[in-house]
Amino acid sequence: MAMLMLRGYVHSEILADHRVGPPAANDRVPQDILKGGPVIDTRDGKPASLELPDHELVLTFDDGPDPVWTPKVLDVLKKHDARAVFFITGTMASRHPDLVQRMVDEGHEIGLHTFNHPDLSLQSKSRIDWELSQNQLALAGAAGIRTSLFRPPYSSFAHVMDNKSWPVTEYIGSKGYITIVNDTDSEDWRRPGVQKIISNATPKNGEGAIVLMHDSGGDRSQTVAALDRFITGLQDQGYRFDTLTAALDAPSAHTSVAGLESIKGEAWVFLVQASEKTTGILVAGLAVVGVLVFGRLGLMLILSVAHARRVRRRNFSWGPPVTEPVSVLVPAYNEAKCIEQTVRSLVAGDHPIEVLVIDDGSSDGTARIVENLGLPGVRVVRQLNAGKPAALNRGIANARHDIIVMMDGDTVFEPTTVRELVQPFGDPRVGAVAGNAKVGNRDSLIGAWQHIEYVMGFNLDRRMYDVLRCMPTIPGAVGAFRRSALERVGGMSDDTLAEDTDITMALHRDGWHVVYAEKAVAWTEAPESVQQLWSQRYRWSYGTMQAIWKHRRALVDRGPSGRFGRAGLPLVSMFMVVAPLLAPLIDVFLLYGLVFGPTEKTIGAWLGVLAVQGVCAAYAFHLDKERMTHLISLPLQQLLYRQLMYVVLLQSWITALTGGRLRWQKLRRTGAVGLPGGGTTAPHQQMDGRPVA
Repeated sequence: MAMLMLRGYVHSEILADHRVGPPAANDRVPQDILKGGPVIDTRDGKPASLELPDHELVLTFDDGPDPVWTPKVLDVLKKHDARAVFFITGTMASRHPDLVQRMVDEGHEIGLHTFNHPDLSLQSKSRIDWELSQNQLALAGAAGIRTSLFRPPYSSFAHVMDNKSWPVTEYIGSKGYITIVNDTDSEDWRRPGVQKIISNATPKNGEGAIVLMHDSGGDRSQTVAALDRFITGLQDQGYRFDTLTAALDAPSAHTSVAGLESIKGEAWVFLVQASEKTTGILVAGLAVVGVLVFGRLGLMLILSVAHARRVRRRNFSWGPPVTEPVSVLVPAYNEAKCIEQTVRSLVAGDHPIEVLVIDDGSSDGTARIVENLGLPGVRVVRQLNAGKPAALNRGIANARHDIIVMMDGDTVFEPTTVRELVQPFGDPRVGAVAGNAKVGNRDSLIGAWQHIEYVMGFNLDRRMYDVLRCMPTIPGAVGAFRRSALERVGGMSDDTLAEDTDITMALHRDGWHVVYAEKAVAWTEAPESVQQLWSQRYRWSYGTMQAIWKHRRALVDRGPSGRFGRAGLPLVSMFMVVAPLLAPLIDVFLLYGLVFGPTEKTIGAWLGVLAVQGVCAAYAFHLDKERMTHLISLPLQQLLYRQLMYVVLLQSWITALTGGRLRWQKLRRTGAVGLPGGGTTAPHQQMDGRPVA
């Protein structure tokens, strides 16, 4: 943001004043000045003006240096061995210091033209001082000199000086500057044609003159063409083209700078150059994230339509119906508030199951609550606290069936969830199935935002990845696995904090298909505070990075592993890591555009992006048969919720780059999530709170 601000400053987007004052009376301007020459000296408090000797021409160029036209002007001057005076602006000199140095090296004179070209008659003395000092700072950094020549913006001839511009001229003289106006005005800024520019610039009767031209501010091709002919013609008439001080036989206007002034100037130019390069990188990053965001949205829409059409055909089938019993694993650590609803929702299902609640050293009576329920087909397996992967592996070892469903202890299944979740195993190529996780506690604002994220960002994503055959994650809330597939990849690993992403990538690399079952709906409890949400997403983000790094060798593998590595890993990395990391650039440029302009275009662009996201979100809600009213909070989600996710991801990046390690973080549960319509189960039993060995 600092680099953008600095760039905006030197591009006259910040603190610039483009007002131009109307003409005023000139009765307070000395007659000697109004009738005098173009060189006005008020340094000693006694106004005086000077004219150039006959056949002496001083070419002056305003508003530069420009990277396109100034080199062409300098080339023409060098061709004819002519000298000139360049009245530079600080903004342009800061951005193109090499051209200022070239001007000095080739014998030209430099004058100030303020920092960002305001009408000084409308400015305060402090603003005038600032314009001059910043202009000198840029000149010191670019060429190591100061100058005593000054030309006010929007100035022309001495006889048009008025009661508003004259006090400015006097004040500038008191600061040690000589004000330079002109005798002839080429009016090249109007682009009247080469011949007209020459005619306007040519003095009469061999008189000396200061000629006004421009080397910046637009297309100066006519100026360059006219300059070549102008110098040739007037040199043939005996005119000399020299600097102002040489034409007046006066000491040079340049003074070398050293010490602190030189260091400050060089530091300023360095920072400006850095801001230019940084801004270029930021713009490139914005382009990258734009391509990624719109590419992802486009892929999600197109491939989600393809997925929905495929799985919703009347004759669609994964294979023979799966009716065999399955084992449902519920790893639980201090889930006393949720576990009863979770288990009761399972036994109320319409598919034969056994339920294993693996109590991972809970201290709140979780295991006793399950045991006291006395539900058929429900077993409790106890272990000392060893983490979720170890609990799942213990459950796999104790499971009796070949298909294993895994869920979180805060999740509630619908009666059809297990049956719908296991049907894809009718295809022998399928090794794992991702279910449709939904946010149960969506009534709060933060819950509604997560609801939008789950439906659009997760479930729509899973449809896309299903079609591309590179599903990155089986959600811990609702997923199913073929036992043989788990055994072939070594079961659940604790190498990462995202064991669900890790196992999913391992299955892809082993050649298994991983698919999405949209009708296998599970209701999960999302974090209800910013702190809990931060902890959860921090773990998810960091764990995903760990999993990508762990499976990086897939990029060079052959067979199914190589296919996933060269197709899945880049997509997951770009869409889940790189795009979110660069996405804050959208908001940075949005904020910049709102404050410094162009405001209307900025708002229009942001609303356009929001509209595209709204279309995707609406389609995702339509597929999941969700109420559209929740999308009312989408604009606020984009403004607030995404910023939190940015910081979380940035922290995850820092942790990853510094080699830090995170522990698994337990979220506080409320037990408020049940099935829609309140149709879960009997009242919650009172826990006794005694620790469990």
